[in-house]
Amino acid sequence: MDADRLIHTLIYVMVVPLVFLCLCFILPPFFIVRSILSILSHPSSESLQGKVVLITGASSGIGEQVAYEYAKKGACLVIVARREEQLQKVAENARRLGSPDVVPVCADVSNADDCKRFVNEAINHFGRLDHLVNNAGIGSLCLVENVPEVTKFVPVMDTNFWGNVYPTYFAIPHLKKTKGKIVVNSSVTAHLHPPKLSFYAASKSALISFYETLRVELAPIIKVTIVTPGFVDTEMTQGKLLSRDGNMTVDGRLIREFLSQRFPMMGSSACANAIVEAVCRGDKYVTEPKWYKPFFIVKVLCPELFEWFYTLMYLKSMRSSSNGPSDTTPIQSSQAKDD
Repeated sequence: MDADRLIHTLIYVMVVPLVFLCLCFILPPFFIVRSILSILSHPSSESLQGKVVLITGASSGIGEQVAYEYAKKGACLVIVARREEQLQKVAENARRLGSPDVVPVCADVSNADDCKRFVNEAINHFGRLDHLVNNAGIGSLCLVENVPEVTKFVPVMDTNFWGNVYPTYFAIPHLKKTKGKIVVNSSVTAHLHPPKLSFYAASKSALISFYETLRVELAPIIKVTIVTPGFVDTEMTQGKLLSRDGNMTVDGRLIREFLSQRFPMMGSSACANAIVEAVCRGDKYVTEPKWYKPFFIVKVLCPELFEWFYTLMYLKSMRSSSNGPSDTTPIQSSQAKDD
């Protein structure tokens, strides 16, 4: 064994018992003290009256419901999506719910120029920006080996990663002035990595890595909240899908059946309410439904259990598809948009 390998082996031998001691003797009292302090401190909820909030992907799903939650609290809104007609409806509803002013902006978050434009529109109209809610995203459900052309999935990363980074980059100077907040909508798949969601999970994992780094870089001026929703009842899970050639040709009932048979779904309104309440408290992380959280720990400590479960689930899916009409043919290379 050469000297370089020997040094790193010795470091490994020393680090393992130190980590074990930390897990056994330091972390338990730390969590107890932190829990007691959180109960005693009663963190105050931020008042949103008159604050300016920019929300991407606001024409449907979680983004739409988040806009309504902010509206109920008296926030001024800039809502962004590609569908103008749907966006106008959301704007009207938000005004009725209590928002003093709502500015709808049609834009594509995967386009950097569009992102710069709608951030500038928010500043030009309101003169400030307090919260940036990055919500727009594309979903995909496929087996990698059955993808006919892998470049068809480039938009997943363009929208889910760069579509968050672009608005954040342009908004940071304005958020610094107001000591504002950034909210990013990732997914539990970024932690749990279920099969058939490889492209989607990769894009959402990239978000967590980026914003965990950014949290430290921007602290303490700008706060970052990372949201990891489970399966939530939105247009995406209702079957708003693109087929492998990019056209809206897939029967939405198929993905609906696929998800409902395996995962209980949460209402988008309840999810949005929990997100906004957590952001107002200054929470760093939000997972809804909450019952997903323990699985994050299990996945880290016992990844073999998840591999075993996913293998059984995948085999069951393959057996059921061979005994009847298959739901895998159209879904294996599909993308779902929720903006």
